[in-house]
Amino acid sequence: MTRTEEFEDLRPLLFSIAYRILGSVTEAEDAVQETWLRWEASGTRPASSKAFLSAVVTRISIDVLRSARVRREEYVGPWFPEPLLSDPYQDPERSAELADSLSVAALVLLERLSPLERAVFVLREVFGFGFPEIASAVGRSEAACRQLAVRARRHMDDGRPRFEADRRERQELAERFFDAFREGDVDALRELLAADVHLVGDSGGKAPLVGPHVFGPDKVARLLAAAAPQFTAVGVALHVQEINGQPGALLRDRDGRIAATWVLDILDGQIQAIRSVVNPDKLAHMGPVADAWELKREAGEFRKRPQ
Repeated sequence: MTRTEEFEDLRPLLFSIAYRILGSVTEAEDAVQETWLRWEASGTRPASSKAFLSAVVTRISIDVLRSARVRREEYVGPWFPEPLLSDPYQDPERSAELADSLSVAALVLLERLSPLERAVFVLREVFGFGFPEIASAVGRSEAACRQLAVRARRHMDDGRPRFEADRRERQELAERFFDAFREGDVDALRELLAADVHLVGDSGGKAPLVGPHVFGPDKVARLLAAAAPQFTAVGVALHVQEINGQPGALLRDRDGRIAATWVLDILDGQIQAIRSVVNPDKLAHMGPVADAWELKREAGEFRKRPQ
């Protein structure tokens, strides 16, 4: 196998590590590309290409995250990761950990960790790396990495939500939710929502939100039911799609451009949260992005019409 073939074989793993550390598709792709450049420039043949390349992409990701944290502290409104439609790395033995660590809620929770804690947690808990490999990757002793892992696991366990394990049940509930939304059925929507459900969006101050932060089944159901006919009027269609390993949907305008993503957190047969990303910067990697402000203007004109 050539060096190029080795790298391409490991590319899905490298991207998956970088994405979980960074929460950004574009930054993860850049980190993998930088890893490739360093790999190509290196004249040595390591004993383990997987360990070497994983260490390189981890170090790059830590550096990027450290600089990104300043920007995220100044971010307007809630910060969510860039939506990921599918994880390129597949490992049947760790499928549960991979899926759980990909969820929007888990990635938001990872934001509480320091860059080093986040990297150690991802390598150890998600991808099952040994502490000698982790120590080499992050430039700390094995003992220090074990301490980082304990702290990170404690933080994650304190706030980690537990989502439904049965994918079919989650998908069936999600389909009922999206059907009820399309029909503008307040009662059907309310029935599917948990008592402490919240609807929250990430716009970065660059796009309008259906609701910036709405709590409670009645308020959320009424807001969604009122929004449904407006979506139809301006040509926004909802396409059910798994996002970050969770039930969700892509919202596209009449020209097929992406207006938003929705992700549903589901537990105990109810929807606990609806998380929306409308920041155009976080949607661009999936294709052309709709003009959300123009859609809002059209929706406002529709509301003014005699019903």
